[in-house]
Amino acid sequence: MTPILLLGAGRMGGALIEGWRRTGAFSLSDLIIRDPAASPEAFPGAVVNPPLEALSAAKVVLLAVKPQIWREAVADVVPHLAPDAIVVSIAAGVRAADIAQVFGGRRVARVMPTTAVAIGQGAASLYADTPEALDAAKALLAPVAATVELADERLMHAATAVSGSAPAYLYAFIEALEAAGAGQGLSPEDSARLARATIAGAAALLAQGGEEPAELRKQVTSPGGTTAAALSVLMGEGGFGDLLPKALAAAVKRSVELGG
Repeated sequence: MTPILLLGAGRMGGALIEGWRRTGAFSLSDLIIRDPAASPEAFPGAVVNPPLEALSAAKVVLLAVKPQIWREAVADVVPHLAPDAIVVSIAAGVRAADIAQVFGGRRVARVMPTTAVAIGQGAASLYADTPEALDAAKALLAPVAATVELADERLMHAATAVSGSAPAYLYAFIEALEAAGAGQGLSPEDSARLARATIAGAAALLAQGGEEPAELRKQVTSPGGTTAAALSVLMGEGGFGDLLPKALAAAVKRSVELGG
């Protein structure tokens, strides 16, 4: 598996590095990092921006650049990779066949992780059409994420909408909840403290209790009470049941567009 070449060490690449460090899955000495913004001081022990000839040592290549620029980002790298190097891509929407073509027919896996991999609590959807590529993807992600293996690459669009993009949905909800609490008279600080602690606790309860979200919702919803009054808006016409399918459809559409 090592050394692992990271093409890009930005938000998601950096999150994976931090998660590997925290869990002990891989150390910085296992990594070769190629990113114009990276410095050896930021990743002590890793090989940072070495000469192109040094990239031939990589066993696995993690493609972690923005999908809009991935072709340009790898153009000078590909000729220097080992023929049996496996490519694991986290570039949203970019098809495995296109990656394989640009990487000279090398084996490819696609992964859609969440940024919580940084604390070892991420989620990741995996797709590969060879067992070796799938094994490489699992080795990288399983230590830091709950993983789901997809049988059809086309499902990566939906997985991106449901999982890869979903942390932003939750943060947007919390942002709006805090503002609404302040609008009802709470200080912004108190509203933020209450909203964040409540959401974090609810998520922890969901993760540990093994109960379905619908059951947990019913447990805190008394008939005719305050929660029921709020849910009549959130789950009524124009609420979550209408908004989320539209939001996911928009994310899927954009994922398809990014794939070309």
